[in-house]
Amino acid sequence: MDNHDSIIEELGKRINERRLKHSIGVSRCAKRLALHYNQNAEKAELAGLVHDCAKGLSYEDSIYLAKKFGYEPDEIERINYGLLHAPVGAFLAQEMFGIRDKEILDAIACHTTGKKGMSIFEKIIFLADYIEEGRSFQGVEEIRSLAFTDLNQALLRALEQSIRRILDRNKLLHPITVEARNALLLEIRDGA
Repeated sequence: MDNHDSIIEELGKRINERRLKHSIGVSRCAKRLALHYNQNAEKAELAGLVHDCAKGLSYEDSIYLAKKFGYEPDEIERINYGLLHAPVGAFLAQEMFGIRDKEILDAIACHTTGKKGMSIFEKIIFLADYIEEGRSFQGVEEIRSLAFTDLNQALLRALEQSIRRILDRNKLLHPITVEARNALLLEIRDGA
């Protein structure tokens, strides 16, 4: 399913209106970032559009689908099952929309926690989700601006702000997010 309108129609059956509006915003932001960083804008737009296709699933459905697709949730994902919408979303993007492009699927799978050694494309989708036009929180404007001047610094700020918010809410912090932040710091330090 590669028709933009039919994807939106199908998403509208699966996610609420607010989430659909967010997904459309992420797709627009991802396209702009991709064009800016010489990445495939069409793929970025598609990844942004479907990135939250598993958002809003119940605990039972999230666990069931993860296992159905051969993904074994870790303890933190079982406790904070909202984290599962990213890896489960990558599987659903294949099943629901026929997306087979590994770059798109990998970006969907890590758009919530990040991961060590993220590609430029994965960074774009993560940031597009974080800074899309519907987001309004302290610091978002600075990260939006930085996203078009220094992708790594913008991602670092987004990861660190996410970590602080998780800690402030006394929630479990996934080690993949810590690894993503540390790897990015080393990448910045080494000038990669």
